[in-house]
Amino acid sequence: MKRKVKFLPDNISVTVEHGENLLTVAANAGVFIQAFCGGDGTCGKCRIKLEKGNDSSTQTASLNLDDHAEGYRLACQTNVISDLVVRIPEEVSARGKALKRKPKTTRSISARSLEVLIGQWDIDPPVEKRFIKLSPPTVEDNVSDMKRLMRKIRQDCHACKEPTYDHPELLKELPFTLREADWEVTVILLRGKRVEEPDRIIAVEPGDTTDKLYGLAVDIGTTTVCAVLLDLNNGKTIAEASAYNDQISCGEDVISRIVYSRRPGGIQELQTKVVHTINKIIETVCKKVIISPSDISYIMAAGNTTMSHMLFGLDSRFIREAPYTPTCSQFPLTRAAQLNVTAHPSVRLFLYPGIASYVGGDIVSGVHACRLHKQEKVCLFIDIGTNGEIVIGNRDWMICAACSAGPAFEGGGISYGMRVDRGAIENFHIHPETLDPMIVTIDHAKPRGICGSGLISIVAELLEAGVIDQRGKFNRNLDHPRVRKGPDGYEYVIVWAKGSLIGEDLTITEIDLDNLIRAKGAMYAGYMTLLETVGMTFNDLDRVILAGNFGAYIDLERAISIGLLPDLDREKFYYLGNGSLMGAQISLTDHKRFRERLEVIKLMTNIEMSENPRFMNHYMASLFLPHTDMTLFPTVLEKLPG
Repeated sequence: MKRKVKFLPDNISVTVEHGENLLTVAANAGVFIQAFCGGDGTCGKCRIKLEKGNDSSTQTASLNLDDHAEGYRLACQTNVISDLVVRIPEEVSARGKALKRKPKTTRSISARSLEVLIGQWDIDPPVEKRFIKLSPPTVEDNVSDMKRLMRKIRQDCHACKEPTYDHPELLKELPFTLREADWEVTVILLRGKRVEEPDRIIAVEPGDTTDKLYGLAVDIGTTTVCAVLLDLNNGKTIAEASAYNDQISCGEDVISRIVYSRRPGGIQELQTKVVHTINKIIETVCKKVIISPSDISYIMAAGNTTMSHMLFGLDSRFIREAPYTPTCSQFPLTRAAQLNVTAHPSVRLFLYPGIASYVGGDIVSGVHACRLHKQEKVCLFIDIGTNGEIVIGNRDWMICAACSAGPAFEGGGISYGMRVDRGAIENFHIHPETLDPMIVTIDHAKPRGICGSGLISIVAELLEAGVIDQRGKFNRNLDHPRVRKGPDGYEYVIVWAKGSLIGEDLTITEIDLDNLIRAKGAMYAGYMTLLETVGMTFNDLDRVILAGNFGAYIDLERAISIGLLPDLDREKFYYLGNGSLMGAQISLTDHKRFRERLEVIKLMTNIEMSENPRFMNHYMASLFLPHTDMTLFPTVLEKLPG
């Protein structure tokens, strides 16, 4: 259900979901409200007045009953349950003059329709169940049990080829299953890899179990493993779960894990940890819908090249050594039980193929999901992370590359950086005159750190307010308590110690700014290098597709302001979400779409950035906010002071 919220005196109206937090709504709309505690309700600064509508608010010590009766609320403790008109009290300066209010330009791309990108697909999975009633053998008809089964399947489906089977283990239980079930069984069939290939019998179950056909789509991320459980009879998602990859204890990124794998027993330990994570997720989703892991009939997975190697227990050392060669790019269809994944012995696990050492199956899955291989339009596909992956192309060609952006976007290398978790600052505004902040944290808890989206917001706001310059250096002429010289150079105090969960000042330093500039510079240099390689510029792009969970929280305007994304027509930007998981989910539902992955692989050509002199030139030019060439960022130039 949608609700309308109008903010006065800014005269900004937005449409939001029923129940959304008012402070978050204001921040997303670019409306500044003082808020120091992140939404915890303790600072009492986000005081507003409801002029129209009803709300669901929590009474706090910062607001007495008389104020509440007059319509005053704390924005962070108020949820939108009807159309609202909200007035933000006028702020005055020390001289008694009203402070200027200027709404910020913000734009989210997460709400864009996915249908334009991913299209429609059928409910026709790569695995199916068929209930079969067999005639018992007689002296006149005493063909083998397997032949009898295959013959019946062919008779029931005249258009089908006679199926085959490929594992002798199936035969051990077959005669007993058939007789104990009185010759009424359910056959699990795996579709052929190609159209011309026959289906394969992979399991035979007693009775009619056709109503229990489930599949699991899995994204094996370096930091997080995510999965959705699908009812393959109707294609609906019935459960979701995620968990931190247990391999984190062996290293934060793929390089440190490759190094760890060189230890005695390291490869086996890393495999055991990622399988343990997958098994935890399987247990979680099965409990949610009260089914057994043995009811899952197929697992479709995608991950980067290193994670894929580690799932299969392969040596990944040569991925990080020139000329950066993986052991393999296409992985065999494997019985999940052979990898110790909790599943029925017959269940197959398919792992999306990769392209190169640093452009893996997760990117292939994302490109496959958004149908880049069918688009006439030229698209730029971006997955931002420690290892940023980029693809440019359409149905005729694709060129891809990876560039090491570093861990800044995931909180690494930042003084108070953290992953997306409770208490992480995810949104930030700064008052242009007082330089005081508006802070929104995840779960509206007391601030305890800064996640990637919060970091982008903070840097963009400091830049536009003139607190930092385009080199990422603080304005030494500012006389303000929040801008000070700290142990690591100049810094801005985002949260004072008394308002933070960790009991110390939360700051952003020039070292943090430098790390962010390097990270965003690597991404932008990657775009420029790939475009130059094919003789194109940003003006030749019809779409920019942002993939990955990180993109759900990015404010498009701010990402452009710091030079992380190109300054293009905003209507060209689309948000895919977790493309790796989306591709696996689509392939798990529709085997015809699944087969199209082969078209994607054939089109993609990898470029190694580490060996490309153009990349370094563009990288050096990108170490500026937003860039040394401001003609590339005309809309940002208009917003910068002076």
